[in-house]
Amino acid sequence: MIQKIKKQWFLLGLVLVFVAVILDPSNSLVKIGIGLKDNHGPEIIIFLIFIISGLLIESDQIRAGIKDIKSTLLSLSVIVVFSPIAAGLLCLLPLETGVVIGLFIVAVMPTTLSSGIVMTGAAGGNMAHALFVTILSNFIGIFSIPVVLSALLSLQNMEKELGIDQGAIITKLILLVLFPLLIGIVVKAKVFKENHLGKFKLQIINQWMIIGIVFISLAGAKQVLLGEGTAFFYIVVLVSVFHLMLLGFSFLLVKLFGVEKGRRESVIFMGSQKTLALSAMIQVTYFSEFGIALLVCVIHHIVHLMMDGYLSTKMNAGLSAENQ
Repeated sequence: MIQKIKKQWFLLGLVLVFVAVILDPSNSLVKIGIGLKDNHGPEIIIFLIFIISGLLIESDQIRAGIKDIKSTLLSLSVIVVFSPIAAGLLCLLPLETGVVIGLFIVAVMPTTLSSGIVMTGAAGGNMAHALFVTILSNFIGIFSIPVVLSALLSLQNMEKELGIDQGAIITKLILLVLFPLLIGIVVKAKVFKENHLGKFKLQIINQWMIIGIVFISLAGAKQVLLGEGTAFFYIVVLVSVFHLMLLGFSFLLVKLFGVEKGRRESVIFMGSQKTLALSAMIQVTYFSEFGIALLVCVIHHIVHLMMDGYLSTKMNAGLSAENQ
């Protein structure tokens, strides 16, 4: 039992944080989380995650990741093409307008900035390629989100003109991704020797910081989560099915195109994960009258972290068994 807990500690940590925040009657955890959010907690955590990612990435991983055109195209096909199609199919169900808008917003998002890279590494994949997909998909998202989201809304007769602040997104990518990553790479090259890095411990630190991001997200969204009552439960089912569709398509692609272990992990995690920060910004800016749309974005983020947290530990366990 102790061994199982050790292997599944990341998933258990996510579940415990969720339960603790939601069931805390005093809301003291909510106050702590909101305080961290108001003082740039998520940005600081993401900055630190990418410094550690820079320490973990090997130079041969960077070369292999950039050259892996097949995996890059497969990841982008899930993010940009299949994800909106999956959302469009699910919205053939009789769903209320706010839920449809929320699912469409999630579907057009690029991949998340931090958790996908951490889970790719934890599962034994190429973190450099995951990082490359992160940067590329977020850059493409600057131009694709207005077009694809408007097209999805038109299917529901809800056309809306969207203007995305492209400069703000590019600045965020530079400050929160590229700059700290370069710091980590330079520090590794100039200060540390490879055998002194303690890579396993660094991976654990990164996973703890992902749990921290979930905690802050939950704290800020607790009232929204609890305020919708029964809607919460069917949204959980809806976004779970949506994420399973993305995972299933990702696994199908790596199988069909013969992407081997060590390369396929980044396709699976980067293709199926979605950023929360940008989706929340889109909802607040353009669809503030549909509060339940934000609930869809937040619940999907939490659900996909829990599902992928479990998946990354299972894939890592399989990799460890093969290496023994």
